[in-house]
Amino acid sequence: MAFGFAQAFRTFGKLTLAGAIGASLAAGDVGAEQKTPSPGSAKGQFGAVSLPTQGPAQPIGFYAKGCMTGAVALPTDGPTWEAMRLSRNRRWGNPAMIALLERLSQDGVKYAGWPGILVGDIAQPRGGPMFNGHASHQIGLDADVWFTPMPARRMTAEERENLPFTTMLQKDKFLTVDPKVWTQSRARLLMLAASYPEVERIFVNPAIKKKMCDTWTGDRTNLGKLRPEYGHDSHFHIRIKCPPGAAGCTPQASVAAGDGCDKSLAWWFTPAPWAPPKPPKPGAKPPKPPREMMVSDLPKACAAVLDAASVASMQAATYGGPSAASALTTAPAAAPAADADGALPDVGPVPNDKPAIQ
Repeated sequence: MAFGFAQAFRTFGKLTLAGAIGASLAAGDVGAEQKTPSPGSAKGQFGAVSLPTQGPAQPIGFYAKGCMTGAVALPTDGPTWEAMRLSRNRRWGNPAMIALLERLSQDGVKYAGWPGILVGDIAQPRGGPMFNGHASHQIGLDADVWFTPMPARRMTAEERENLPFTTMLQKDKFLTVDPKVWTQSRARLLMLAASYPEVERIFVNPAIKKKMCDTWTGDRTNLGKLRPEYGHDSHFHIRIKCPPGAAGCTPQASVAAGDGCDKSLAWWFTPAPWAPPKPPKPGAKPPKPPREMMVSDLPKACAAVLDAASVASMQAATYGGPSAASALTTAPAAAPAADADGALPDVGPVPNDKPAIQ
């Protein structure tokens, strides 16, 4: 599939290509650090809660504007997964999301030649807007899985905090997957995740989507679930559908038919995504600066979610029961599959997805 890269480069002219080191956005983090939210903001209030509510699990609202009840935590360790960045306290989700992650980790070993997954952010204990990193992940139905394979040992908490993200992009080329880092097992893992019926879509960097369009030779039925989006070069973002019976959950429009390897993908490789906004009309009032999202901006039920009683402890709300919270923390890691990738790849460059106009 050709997108006319030579013409695109001529059009961009003085763009600093995507290999430039991003000063404010590290690969793998979707958003740059933001200023400290006010105590009364939705970010401030939901970010301050350390435990989920008691009662049944319910997603409330939309993926980017909502909250949740009855969340459960992904155990920090499993035979085929490890949770990362534990200090963020974002390994909470709807039980359907946590069950999917555990299933993906196990199926990845069996069918994709993947030694186990590293799981990044899922959601806060009661969902809601996060202080940094994401606009979505608010109702427990989104989760980030690293493109870095699980090592053949248990990492310490410190290692999980400090292990750098590894971008799949080539440093010196515009939106191009690095052939020295990308592997077929990563492609198989992506398509395995997309094969589950409950998965609504998976966000990947546009370059990764193009790579899959160009090289995937297996069943392409679910290739359309891979959706191009910046900020997803070192991890992929799984989004599942509203669970059956979740009346308060607002679904997203279904993915369009087809594999997505069409003009909608080609758009990402043109100057259009970085076109400056149109200048205001003469005499027009300047737009109001964006304000912080308040709890009152979320579905009405979210205020009650903040006030609801907490579970007794993190162990009590760990998926699989209290024993799952600690039983595997010191167990040896599962041996990698025979055709899995080798050791952790070298840390690659840290590009900024978005070229800067000079």
